[in-house]
Amino acid sequence: MLLSRIGSHTKTSGGLAKAALPYVDAAKSETLQVYVSNSRGWALPPGDPKQDVLFRDGIGERAIPAFIHASLLVNLGSPTELTVEKSIAVLAHALERGQAIGASAVVFHAGSSVDEAHDDKAFHQLREALLPLLDRDDMPQLLVEPSAGGGRSLASKVQDLTRYLDAVDNHPRLGVCFDTCHAWAAGHDLATPGGMTETLDALVASVGEGRLQLIHANDSKDECGSTRDRHETIGQGRIGSAPFAELLAHPATAGIPVIVETPSVEHEGHAADIALLKSLRPV
Repeated sequence: MLLSRIGSHTKTSGGLAKAALPYVDAAKSETLQVYVSNSRGWALPPGDPKQDVLFRDGIGERAIPAFIHASLLVNLGSPTELTVEKSIAVLAHALERGQAIGASAVVFHAGSSVDEAHDDKAFHQLREALLPLLDRDDMPQLLVEPSAGGGRSLASKVQDLTRYLDAVDNHPRLGVCFDTCHAWAAGHDLATPGGMTETLDALVASVGEGRLQLIHANDSKDECGSTRDRHETIGQGRIGSAPFAELLAHPATAGIPVIVETPSVEHEGHAADIALLKSLRPV
């Protein structure tokens, strides 16, 4: 079985390569994820070309895939036109930055219609916004990440991804990022033996084989179905560590990169979670 590379969301403050590469080495990451703009802002920083080259060369030398997480404000289903316009700009910027730094894909949250009356229009907006971005085959892929639920989410349960993908004609360049904390918060009981397997089976049934491109491995501070997105150290939350062994043994996750987004002071917490997940990989 092809083993999944395991790494973490990585700091970039002080310079993309200058901050991220030492962090990767210290945490013993085999993959990484970064922000290329403020996680809770709309600004579109140009980046530093020298740092971009150093970063691209650095991940190349280490042979590790890199991913970008778009701003958490992105919402292509919003009833506010300006929010949709800014969301498109953020995704376009992230794709261009991804091309510059050698990233494999850009992750974005599925978004919300906010108001029930806006549900159908939200999916039309989604189509109009995403198709031009997806048609840019010179750019990294886009990966949609289902939310923790609540607030008229366009996709929180894995089954919701069928309609999401249908909205863009199942475009081959739209992949899926599966977040364990989000799935748990949305109501998938991953802690019961077999629960993780059942959820991943449902994911494959909903989107097809090969659509899953990235995993966010996070425990949760809250109960199943809470719709609260509060990450916890793996094994110290409500999900527990055993389901992550189930995750890593599932055929759909073979070779799929895994990113931890758990609480961490500097790299220590991430290093511990990465080591634990590595120990849970099938022999």
